[in-house]
Amino acid sequence: MPETDTIDHLITLWSAAMPDVDTRGLSVLGRARRIALRARIAVEPVLAKHGIDGGGFDVLTALRSAPSPHRLRPTELYRALAISSGGLTARLNRLEAARLIRRPAATDDKRSVFVELTPRGKALVEQGFREEMALQARLVSGLGDKEQWVLATLLKKLEATMDPVKAAE
Repeated sequence: MPETDTIDHLITLWSAAMPDVDTRGLSVLGRARRIALRARIAVEPVLAKHGIDGGGFDVLTALRSAPSPHRLRPTELYRALAISSGGLTARLNRLEAARLIRRPAATDDKRSVFVELTPRGKALVEQGFREEMALQARLVSGLGDKEQWVLATLLKKLEATMDPVKAAE
Protein backbone atom coordinates (compact mmCIF):
# COMPACT_ATOMS: atom_id res chain seq x y z
CA MET A 1 0.00 0.00 0.00
CA PRO A 2 1.40 3.44 -0.87
CA GLU A 3 2.32 5.65 2.07
CA THR A 4 0.35 8.54 0.60
CA ASP A 5 -2.27 8.86 -2.09
CA THR A 6 -4.19 11.58 -3.93
CA ILE A 7 -6.57 12.08 -1.02
CA ASP A 8 -3.69 12.50 1.44
CA HIS A 9 -2.26 15.11 -0.92
CA LEU A 10 -5.59 16.96 -1.11
CA ILE A 11 -5.96 16.91 2.66
CA THR A 12 -2.46 18.34 3.06
CA LEU A 13 -3.20 21.11 0.56
CA TRP A 14 -6.57 22.02 2.06
CA SER A 15 -5.27 21.83 5.63
CA ALA A 16 -2.57 24.34 4.73
CA ALA A 17 -4.95 26.59 2.79
CA MET A 18 -7.79 26.42 5.33
CA PRO A 19 -6.51 25.04 8.64
CA ASP A 20 -9.83 25.74 10.40
CA VAL A 21 -11.71 23.22 8.18
CA ASP A 22 -12.11 19.63 9.38
CA THR A 23 -11.09 17.41 6.44
CA ARG A 24 -11.56 14.03 8.14
CA GLY A 25 -14.64 13.28 6.04
CA LEU A 26 -12.55 13.65 2.90
CA SER A 27 -10.26 10.87 4.07
CA VAL A 28 -13.20 8.42 3.99
CA LEU A 29 -15.72 9.84 1.54
CA GLY A 30 -13.15 11.13 -0.94
CA ARG A 31 -11.67 7.66 -1.18
CA ALA A 32 -15.13 6.08 -1.36
CA ARG A 33 -16.03 8.36 -4.27
CA ARG A 34 -12.79 7.55 -6.13
CA ILE A 35 -13.33 3.82 -5.57
CA ALA A 36 -16.92 4.03 -6.79
CA LEU A 37 -15.85 5.92 -9.92
CA ARG A 38 -13.09 3.43 -10.68
CA ALA A 39 -15.48 0.52 -10.18
CA ARG A 40 -18.05 2.12 -12.49
CA ILE A 41 -15.42 2.65 -15.17
CA ALA A 42 -14.47 -1.04 -14.88
CA VAL A 43 -18.10 -2.23 -15.01
CA GLU A 44 -19.29 -0.08 -17.93
CA PRO A 45 -17.61 -2.23 -20.63
CA VAL A 46 -19.20 -5.37 -19.16
CA LEU A 47 -22.65 -3.80 -19.44
CA ALA A 48 -21.96 -2.21 -22.83
CA LYS A 49 -21.09 -5.65 -24.17
CA HIS A 50 -24.71 -6.55 -23.41
CA GLY A 51 -26.02 -3.33 -24.95
CA ILE A 52 -27.11 -1.76 -21.67
CA ASP A 53 -26.02 1.07 -19.40
CA GLY A 54 -25.77 1.17 -15.62
CA GLY A 55 -29.18 2.79 -15.13
CA GLY A 56 -30.96 0.18 -17.21
CA PHE A 57 -29.02 -2.60 -15.51
CA ASP A 58 -30.11 -1.26 -12.11
CA VAL A 59 -33.75 -1.59 -13.19
CA LEU A 60 -33.20 -5.12 -14.47
CA THR A 61 -31.41 -6.22 -11.29
CA ALA A 62 -34.18 -4.75 -9.13
CA LEU A 63 -36.75 -6.69 -11.15
CA ARG A 64 -34.71 -9.92 -11.11
CA SER A 65 -34.27 -9.77 -7.35
CA ALA A 66 -38.06 -9.51 -6.89
CA PRO A 67 -39.87 -12.83 -6.46
CA SER A 68 -41.05 -14.60 -9.62
CA PRO A 69 -42.54 -13.43 -11.97
CA HIS A 70 -39.97 -10.64 -11.36
CA ARG A 71 -42.44 -7.80 -11.47
CA LEU A 72 -42.79 -4.54 -9.56
CA ARG A 73 -44.93 -1.45 -9.81
CA PRO A 74 -43.13 1.64 -11.15
CA THR A 75 -43.49 3.33 -7.75
CA GLU A 76 -41.70 0.43 -6.07
CA LEU A 77 -38.94 0.62 -8.66
CA TYR A 78 -38.18 4.33 -8.44
CA ARG A 79 -38.23 4.20 -4.64
CA ALA A 80 -35.90 1.18 -4.61
CA LEU A 81 -33.54 2.86 -7.07
CA ALA A 82 -33.79 6.29 -5.40
CA ILE A 83 -34.49 8.05 -8.70
CA SER A 84 -37.28 10.31 -9.93
CA SER A 85 -40.35 8.89 -11.63
CA GLY A 86 -39.36 10.78 -14.79
CA GLY A 87 -35.89 9.25 -14.72
CA LEU A 88 -37.43 5.82 -14.32
CA THR A 89 -39.83 6.36 -17.22
CA ALA A 90 -36.95 7.15 -19.57
CA ARG A 91 -35.14 3.98 -18.49
CA LEU A 92 -38.29 1.88 -18.85
CA ASN A 93 -38.94 3.22 -22.34
CA ARG A 94 -35.42 2.18 -23.45
CA LEU A 95 -35.70 -1.24 -21.81
CA GLU A 96 -39.13 -1.86 -23.33
CA ALA A 97 -37.89 -0.84 -26.79
CA ALA A 98 -35.08 -3.40 -26.36
CA ARG A 99 -37.69 -6.01 -25.36
CA LEU A 100 -36.04 -6.54 -21.96
CA ILE A 101 -39.16 -5.61 -19.98
CA ARG A 102 -42.89 -5.38 -20.57
CA ARG A 103 -45.52 -3.32 -18.79
CA PRO A 104 -48.72 -5.32 -18.41
CA ALA A 105 -51.80 -3.75 -16.82
CA ALA A 106 -52.42 -4.70 -13.21
CA THR A 107 -55.39 -7.04 -12.85
CA ASP A 108 -56.56 -5.27 -9.68
CA ASP A 109 -56.44 -1.77 -11.18
CA LYS A 110 -56.54 -1.28 -14.96
CA ARG A 111 -55.15 2.26 -14.53
CA SER A 112 -51.96 0.83 -13.03
CA VAL A 113 -49.21 -1.20 -14.65
CA PHE A 114 -46.51 -3.56 -13.57
CA VAL A 115 -42.99 -3.68 -14.90
CA GLU A 116 -41.71 -7.19 -15.45
CA LEU A 117 -38.74 -8.89 -17.01
CA THR A 118 -39.12 -10.61 -20.34
CA PRO A 119 -37.29 -13.92 -20.81
CA ARG A 120 -34.70 -11.98 -22.83
CA GLY A 121 -34.30 -9.43 -20.01
CA LYS A 122 -33.95 -12.18 -17.43
CA ALA A 123 -31.23 -13.93 -19.43
CA LEU A 124 -29.36 -10.65 -19.97
CA VAL A 125 -29.48 -9.55 -16.33
CA GLU A 126 -28.42 -12.97 -15.06
CA GLN A 127 -25.43 -13.11 -17.41
CA GLY A 128 -24.50 -9.49 -16.72
CA PHE A 129 -24.82 -10.01 -12.96
CA ARG A 130 -22.54 -13.05 -13.07
CA GLU A 131 -19.93 -11.08 -15.01
CA GLU A 132 -20.21 -8.02 -12.77
CA MET A 133 -19.88 -10.08 -9.58
CA ALA A 134 -16.77 -11.81 -10.98
CA LEU A 135 -15.33 -8.39 -11.81
CA GLN A 136 -16.17 -7.01 -8.37
CA ALA A 137 -14.52 -10.03 -6.74
CA ARG A 138 -11.36 -9.23 -8.72
CA LEU A 139 -11.57 -5.55 -7.78
CA VAL A 140 -11.65 -6.29 -4.03
CA SER A 141 -9.16 -9.18 -4.19
CA GLY A 142 -6.40 -6.91 -2.88
CA LEU A 143 -8.09 -7.27 0.52
CA GLY A 144 -8.24 -10.51 2.46
CA ASP A 145 -11.58 -12.08 3.37
CA LYS A 146 -11.56 -10.61 6.89
CA GLU A 147 -10.54 -7.18 5.57
CA GLN A 148 -13.44 -7.27 3.08
CA TRP A 149 -15.84 -8.20 5.88
CA VAL A 150 -14.55 -5.44 8.19
CA LEU A 151 -14.71 -2.82 5.45
CA ALA A 152 -18.23 -3.88 4.42
CA THR A 153 -19.33 -3.77 8.06
CA LEU A 154 -17.87 -0.30 8.58
CA LEU A 155 -19.41 1.02 5.35
CA LYS A 156 -22.79 -0.38 6.36
CA LYS A 157 -22.48 1.34 9.75
CA LEU A 158 -21.41 4.60 8.13
CA GLU A 159 -24.37 4.59 5.75
CA ALA A 160 -26.81 3.74 8.54
CA THR A 161 -25.51 6.56 10.75
CA MET A 162 -25.51 9.25 8.06
CA ASP A 163 -28.42 11.55 8.78
CA PRO A 164 -29.67 12.87 5.41
CA VAL A 165 -30.83 16.12 7.01
CA LYS A 166 -27.45 16.75 8.66
CA ALA A 167 -25.64 15.75 5.45
CA ALA A 168 -27.57 18.42 3.51
CA GLU A 169 -26.87 21.20 6.02
